[in-house]
Amino acid sequence: PPLLFDYYFYILGNSILIKMKFAAAALLVASATAFSTSGVTNTRSVAFAGPKVSTVPAFRQSNFALEAAKQAPHGGTLVDLILKTDEEKEAAIAKCTSELQLTPRQLCDVELIMNGGFSPLTGFMDEATYSSVVENMELPDGLIFGLPVVFDTDSEDLSPGDTVLLKDGDRPIATVEFTDKFTPNKPLECLKCYGTSEIEHPGALMVATERGKYYMGGKITGLNLPIRDFPCKTPAEVRETLPDDKDVVAFQCRNPVHRAHYELFTRALDDPLVGEDGVVLVHPTCGPTQADDIPGVVRYKTYEVLKEETHNDRTRWEYLPYSMHMAGPREAIQHMMIRKNFGCTHFIIGRDMAGSKSSVTGEDFYGAYEAQEMATAQKDRLGVTPVPSLNLVYTEEEGYVTADEAKERGLHEKKLSGTKFRQMLRGGEDIPEWFAFKSVVQVLRENA
Repeated sequence: PPLLFDYYFYILGNSILIKMKFAAAALLVASATAFSTSGVTNTRSVAFAGPKVSTVPAFRQSNFALEAAKQAPHGGTLVDLILKTDEEKEAAIAKCTSELQLTPRQLCDVELIMNGGFSPLTGFMDEATYSSVVENMELPDGLIFGLPVVFDTDSEDLSPGDTVLLKDGDRPIATVEFTDKFTPNKPLECLKCYGTSEIEHPGALMVATERGKYYMGGKITGLNLPIRDFPCKTPAEVRETLPDDKDVVAFQCRNPVHRAHYELFTRALDDPLVGEDGVVLVHPTCGPTQADDIPGVVRYKTYEVLKEETHNDRTRWEYLPYSMHMAGPREAIQHMMIRKNFGCTHFIIGRDMAGSKSSVTGEDFYGAYEAQEMATAQKDRLGVTPVPSLNLVYTEEEGYVTADEAKERGLHEKKLSGTKFRQMLRGGEDIPEWFAFKSVVQVLRENA
């Protein structure tokens, strides 16, 4: 029978937002393979079940040689789609019949496709690949893949077979040869990928209101990397800086790094799962994220001053042009896969990683440890070892210790909420150094 949905509508007038929730009656019963609410105490939290296990080929075709780093790229070979000569680029552009301006999110996706960050992808997903990733969290050949990578459009004129020049302002970034065009099942996509189809979730809101009505698959040919305020090295360039005989632990963040974060990723190197003399790669995302997050350029400035202040040969800093989905467990898989392509063997999974709260009720969409559980369940398929983050607290007597140790020893904790921190920042009050680095606070105040 036909499936009935009540799509969300926005009416922007006098700041009124009218929401009609998706009703996916028969579909939600029939397609509950990826999500289950059994055993979940938080009614908004959804437990994620992993996809089926399958065998995948060890290597895929690519024009890029395997870089000399300890970690093999996802799928076996690191993709590099960027043309090297002006003649090649001019010839590629000459084949285009039209041009399009990329949105900030599309620009991030194109960059990660053409530089190999999304290896083994060589273009935007066609309908079969999109459906496989949405429903099973894997490519059609069974290789695990966290979230779909799609080109969205409202254009009625774009058609399969078209070759289009993709630009960022006046700068040509890539060409895309479209292979198909389809109308996605957005409610199903949101339900499977975000665990909910409510637009109270920022990812579902993005899919429902920012993305176009059509998705198009297409092969990418890279021309030029975007020019950004923050430098983003390619996976090949990052791999060249990493030791080929040591573990590399990735730390993902989308906010300024404060004292607790710093203690967390430096202490991760002492985890029994990490080999001797391992290094940590602090790899923040600087692309689009939640509307109320600090802008990427400002975050970049905080990272740069902190890098200088805390210089350590076992800590490396690079930047990732990735747009956040706030998809919790599924996004944890995506981040692990991307960092694998950048040469990382381990990945720190924090509490409520890539989590989000309802914009209406403030309730969490995911349980605090769902991302860790998903990562642990899929670590063998990914070939990346998750390192659970320590739950650190600051105490008057011992500085930063684990919450369990503080409780066991009766130590006195000091706390400062994010809301209170922002209030103190705006008010010009002194921020305690146990909470935040002075250099970071200065950058935040200068860019408020």
